[in-house]
Amino acid sequence: MSYIAELIQQFGLIIVFVNVFLEQLGVPIPAYPTLVIAGALISPEQFSLPVLLLTAVVGAVIADTFWYFAGRKYGNRVLSKLCKISLSPDACVAQSQSLFLKFGSPALLICKFIPGFASISSALAGSTGTKLIVFLIMDALGAALWAGSALWLGSLFSNAIDELMNVLIEMGKWGMLLVLFALFAFIASKWWERQRFLKDLRMARISVEELNTLLTNGETPIILDTRAPHLVKDGWIPGAQFITMETLDRLTLKTDDNEAVILYCSCPNEVTAAKIAKALMTRGHYNVRPLAGGIDAWRAAGHSIENLK
Repeated sequence: MSYIAELIQQFGLIIVFVNVFLEQLGVPIPAYPTLVIAGALISPEQFSLPVLLLTAVVGAVIADTFWYFAGRKYGNRVLSKLCKISLSPDACVAQSQSLFLKFGSPALLICKFIPGFASISSALAGSTGTKLIVFLIMDALGAALWAGSALWLGSLFSNAIDELMNVLIEMGKWGMLLVLFALFAFIASKWWERQRFLKDLRMARISVEELNTLLTNGETPIILDTRAPHLVKDGWIPGAQFITMETLDRLTLKTDDNEAVILYCSCPNEVTAAKIAKALMTRGHYNVRPLAGGIDAWRAAGHSIENLK
């Protein structure tokens, strides 16, 4: 553990940059504790606040800019990939997109304080056409607020952090094992939270082929598009109605108990569609099924898509 402490003192700026950069790319290695520790080491002899803050901001902006251009080039597909690698289940549901769509680029000021939202917001900024200069300014300000708060907390509780570091150093290898265990426990808890979240949303799905067969045979199931408004512009399944979690309370379905209600979205595991399906089932609509693969599977199968004329 004393070796780790020496590394922090000698290569603190590099450690801060790499940790922030990796976390903003999506690697589940939290950078906030590192920034707090760095804040406790602020002194004329070791690190200055402006240099530490600039290092963290640069690391965050570089990673976020990568997701910005990925979102601009690949659009909704990159959001799907982000949902797959994220350990935060709320990163995949409509609330994350709704927050950005409601506030626009100013959402970048707070996105790093919300687990799983930083990468999503950067990709959304690119996919929704936010100007690069606006993105860079807002993202840098948001990174400064996020990193600055951690550095401030570290400097405020520097004595307590110093005592904790000394205890870990005195523990030697056991102190190192304790730190590694804490990191493992964090990652494991996020993974378990995601698995439990997805388990709660398990239900029977309808395949693209089954839905197409229903429509071909002249049947008219109720089809609900549960995507965020800006995603609908890419096209929708013919006959679909549009609904989000925010407008669910205003939805009135005139259907009998046996009429099928099909919901789809563009998120992995059909998370948003499944959440709304669960809500509809509590209202007494039991023949409700999300579309497996969502709109992406429907489009990939070559079935017809409606667009704005």
